[in-house]
Amino acid sequence: MSSASAPVPSPAGSHPADSDLVRAARGLPVGRTPVWFMRQAGRSLPEYRELRAGTAMLEACQDPDLVTEITLQPVRRHGVDAAILFSDIVLPLVVAGIDIEIEPGVGPVVASPVRSVADVDALPALDPERLAFLETAVRQLVAELGATPLIGFAGAPFTLATYLIEGGPSKEHARTKAFMYAEPEAWSRLLDRLAVSAATFLRAQVDAGASAVQLFDSWAGVLSAADYADRVLPHSRAVFDGLGERGPGGRDVPRIHFGVGTGELLPLIGDAGADVVGVDWRVPLDEAARRVGPTRSLQGNLDPAVLLADRATVDREVRRVVEQGRAARGHIFNLGHGVLPDTDPGVLTHVAELVHELTTR
Repeated sequence: MSSASAPVPSPAGSHPADSDLVRAARGLPVGRTPVWFMRQAGRSLPEYRELRAGTAMLEACQDPDLVTEITLQPVRRHGVDAAILFSDIVLPLVVAGIDIEIEPGVGPVVASPVRSVADVDALPALDPERLAFLETAVRQLVAELGATPLIGFAGAPFTLATYLIEGGPSKEHARTKAFMYAEPEAWSRLLDRLAVSAATFLRAQVDAGASAVQLFDSWAGVLSAADYADRVLPHSRAVFDGLGERGPGGRDVPRIHFGVGTGELLPLIGDAGADVVGVDWRVPLDEAARRVGPTRSLQGNLDPAVLLADRATVDREVRRVVEQGRAARGHIFNLGHGVLPDTDPGVLTHVAELVHELTTR
């Protein structure tokens, strides 16, 4: 466990609520632009691969001690400004009792895909009492992290629906969209159920001490703006609404919403209830700020492939993202998607240091 490892670096604030990440998410002045990386917990880190050896992904995600250690590893190594809970997008479905396996080199595979109205109605609900492992992991992390914020994690209803309907990863998501068009009432019920599940998963994390949450809608970019607005956005909004009232006494944590290939959907993604809109690498941040408007912060958006290039290219692109991010109400530096497995961890450390150097007030 982390008590025998190097300490977690602390940000300038004395409490996570005062951290640069939370302040940037709220559009408040910061000491420096905060940095974290999607998929920073794992994949590229040799210490992660060593720790995970012999343990299946979904098993590791339900072991509080493994979750704690894996989540802390990149914070110690890279000096990033936030931890992201080590988890998997399908974990709430698995905990609810749906038969899903993560096949190496493939991804989540569903034993009995949803293909009918009856299949939707037969899906089990997520029992909050089955999330004790998650609450334990979050409490352990909050104790270890001190002033460094922990970001909670959940998959958005649409993306979870694609896995359930397709039976696994898909490029076209044709079955999903066909079901959405052909069975609108069942589609709405399915996404309603998935929104309740995601909100339950996030509430457990926030109540245990997470300082922010991110809702991942990995595949929303396959939709038109009209279909997203009519058939998906209300259910994503329901996830954020499921966190309850903001303000004193409520779950007043910043909400980050991210999707891949969602340049045409950016204003709508913000309308779902986000304080921060995540932007992939396809849209420059200054243009994203124009599309989203002045009431929300941005997160992003260095192309993960840039990290495989030479150092001069990395530095040039980091400087570009930092400069374009100044157009936003607040900016959280990140990649435009997750860390690629072949990324040199030393490059991630360098990027975090460079962003801090460029933006320290």
